[in-house]
Amino acid sequence: MKKIFLLLFISIFNIFLSFAQAPLKPTSGDIYESIRKLNFLGSVLYLAAHPDDENTRLISYFANDLKARTAYLSITRGDGGQNLVGPELRELLGVIRTEELLAARKIDGGEQFFTRANDFGYSNHPDETLDIWNKDEVLKDVVAVIRKFKPDVIVNRFNANTPGSTHGHHTSSAMLSVEAFDLAFDSTYKTYLKNDKSWKPKRLFFNTSWWFYGSEENFKKADKTNLLSVEVGSFFQNKGLSNGEIASLSRSQHQSQGFGSTGSRGSQIEYLEFLKGDFPTNKTIFDGIDTSWNRVEGGKAVGKLIQKVDDEFNFKNPSASIPKLVEAYKLIRNLKDEHWKAIKLKEISEIIMACSGIYLEAVSTNSSTTLSAKSSIKIEVINRSNYLATLKSIAIQPLNIEEQKNVLLEFNQPFNTSVEIEIPENTAFTSPYWLAKKGTLGMYTVENKDLISLPETPRFVLAKFTIIFNGVEIPISKEVVYKYNDAVKGEVYKPFEILPEVSANFSEKVIIFSDENSQKIALKVKSEKDNLTGKLSICYPENWKVLPESIPFKLAQKGEDKYFNLKFFLLKINLKGLFLQ
Repeated sequence: MKKIFLLLFISIFNIFLSFAQAPLKPTSGDIYESIRKLNFLGSVLYLAAHPDDENTRLISYFANDLKARTAYLSITRGDGGQNLVGPELRELLGVIRTEELLAARKIDGGEQFFTRANDFGYSNHPDETLDIWNKDEVLKDVVAVIRKFKPDVIVNRFNANTPGSTHGHHTSSAMLSVEAFDLAFDSTYKTYLKNDKSWKPKRLFFNTSWWFYGSEENFKKADKTNLLSVEVGSFFQNKGLSNGEIASLSRSQHQSQGFGSTGSRGSQIEYLEFLKGDFPTNKTIFDGIDTSWNRVEGGKAVGKLIQKVDDEFNFKNPSASIPKLVEAYKLIRNLKDEHWKAIKLKEISEIIMACSGIYLEAVSTNSSTTLSAKSSIKIEVINRSNYLATLKSIAIQPLNIEEQKNVLLEFNQPFNTSVEIEIPENTAFTSPYWLAKKGTLGMYTVENKDLISLPETPRFVLAKFTIIFNGVEIPISKEVVYKYNDAVKGEVYKPFEILPEVSANFSEKVIIFSDENSQKIALKVKSEKDNLTGKLSICYPENWKVLPESIPFKLAQKGEDKYFNLKFFLLKINLKGLFLQ
């Protein structure tokens, strides 16, 4: 009887599966909706266990109908799920599902957060889940997100009071949220945050439905005095889409899970069961919460100005709103409330740029670079309105490169230049931060605490443009990207990545040894720079032998790859099998 042995090869470098987004080009309708959102100071945090657990109807409703700052906290990145679009599983699947969530949020208007918990697969009970996850650390992550995001309202997707009746991850997410709701306001409870100030959300809900009652008939009979009914079937004239249509487009981004969704129109009701905090007597989620500019000291004047912009907005000439928006920008810049100041300065800066039609882009001539290598960044700036502005300067951060320009941006006259950069030796390679160190079955290891909860690793190279409107300097930062023209897809954007000079990957992820005979295995070596020479050698565990022991190689051009055949010998049989990592 043949003995079958499994040899799993994990590639030396996991490629960060991230795709740069094409720049936004907002319509007048989009700009108007952004102005209305600028005048709303309220926030909602939706919380569940996995990517695709979120209710996109509610997230879209909060973000687009109520204009609230809205975010989804997914406890895990979905590493334990299936994959209908490729062979990637576990960690690489988690990267894919992270990107799917970010694509979904681009559509429904929400933001995205995570904890360090790892989706280790199905769990029968929350006790098991929280033990494997390390409950204390995941709870800290949830509290930290609440303290950073400062939600007025938190909404759970799952029921905290039914342990053992469904996936342990689902119940655990709700249990963590219920506990974190109180701890977030407890000043004696500490997380990893540098600015670890307590925050008190107004109320906590459970996003229930007839499904949680066993049947529609049971739900009809249930006591609903503790429930809020929310009409989410809105139609947005400026978008030409119903809330149900936006939600389906968002949901359909979960391609690896096969969650393609058809849009819906008409009345739709969602139910929120009140759990904690102040009960909303008028049956609205923001009952008793001041969501106007009056909630911040010095904000009343800002609110009046923005309301005028709203009332007088010219869909045919959005640039007419710029003078009042610039005045509001100056007032916001002087606010004492650092939380709302940072959020609203970013929002109003983007609105001013959109109203002016100013297009900003920083594009690398190469898709990637290596440490100490030089790259060229092409800059494009163009003003597509009659409202005059001045490009004061362009800075490349964090490389301490700044060029003073003082160029008057006249109507439809492009300004183009280029900037040369060199990546410092101590720069980290582009990769998912949560996979940089080996974790456990239930937890990722993240050494840089500032990164915890972020959906992905922040891009290293940014271009900061300073534009002057009416004598007021307004900074706008853009990620440096790479773009090219594809014969089929047209203009394609990719992230600008910092990579090792050379990478190596086995051609096959799984090799089966059916006997003690050697097998040839191909190894692909790829260069990220010109004229690269080196020597290839393999690290392998005891009871194995690899020939040849080393192979010299030379790669003439960046992007070139070569395959090398190696012989692997299994010297001693181990019935448990061997895993080479």
